[in-house]
Amino acid sequence: MDLIGKYLDAVERADPIKYTGRVVKVQGLLVESRGPQAVVGELCQILIPRLDKVAWAEVAGLRGDTVQLMAYSSLDGIEIGCVVIATGDMLQVPVSDKLLGRTLDSMGRPADGKGEISSPAFYPAIAVPPDALTRRRIKTRIATGVRAFDGLLPLGRGQRIGIFSGSGVGKSTLLGMIARNTNADVNVIALIGERGREVREFLENDLGEEGLARSVIIVSTSDTPPMARLRGAYVATAVAEYFRDQGKDVMLLFDSVTRFARAQREIGLAIGEPPATRGYTPSVFDSLPKLLERSGTSNKGSITGVYTILVDGDDMDEPIADTVRGIL
Repeated sequence: MDLIGKYLDAVERADPIKYTGRVVKVQGLLVESRGPQAVVGELCQILIPRLDKVAWAEVAGLRGDTVQLMAYSSLDGIEIGCVVIATGDMLQVPVSDKLLGRTLDSMGRPADGKGEISSPAFYPAIAVPPDALTRRRIKTRIATGVRAFDGLLPLGRGQRIGIFSGSGVGKSTLLGMIARNTNADVNVIALIGERGREVREFLENDLGEEGLARSVIIVSTSDTPPMARLRGAYVATAVAEYFRDQGKDVMLLFDSVTRFARAQREIGLAIGEPPATRGYTPSVFDSLPKLLERSGTSNKGSITGVYTILVDGDDMDEPIADTVRGIL
């Protein structure tokens, strides 16, 4: 009976109907297709016969009878007529304790060459923040191991803080110090829009083996498409939520919110949103609180969020710095 039940379960989960469409336009960062039937946020596959590969993309918008897609990888090889297949799924992250010590890409896949990660559970990359009335109050301190913080600016478990500065002044070095020395149970480190040459330096020099052993790193470098950078931020937050739901105190080190906002701006402009302050689209200011409010305490554990903000032109009142300061 167990053998029959296994096959019956496989048949029930199978989806024999595939909704497909075809690419009708490729412009800049945007791929438009006529069909498939899909919703905003749904994952799709673009078949590229010229290169014999599949490109993953996400539905970013719907206009008339066309679907607007933003790819997670290069658009090389995509041409008019390429088949687009709707998967019926939103981006989900495989989660387990085996993630510790691993480096993931923006889709939650291993990026360190250490093999696949078997995960029995999945968390949605985009989720609703904890209910305001179920959050525990912040009463307990968390040690960062950085004396300037612990002595003068102590953090509470579940608190959110922002590090505002220009480029090249040591934000990543500071995050590495916190990751190595904090007494949090788990570190989740999001490197969003980082320079490619700095990622390995951060892992080996700033983080080190001791910090890596109890950390999960999500990397989406500056050369990746904006959808990859955007979703990398959500994947990192989902991983932190998993460990929080296990009753752990999580240190979420996020570098940087500004590059997340710029990725959202690129997507918004590509699908036709009107630019607002300094070219940032309305979706940027809508997505920031939805991302940042997901950290904090819950009725199980906590996520202490340390977010870096790359201040444009050292102007502390520029739109992203001003908005994030109000949210944190």
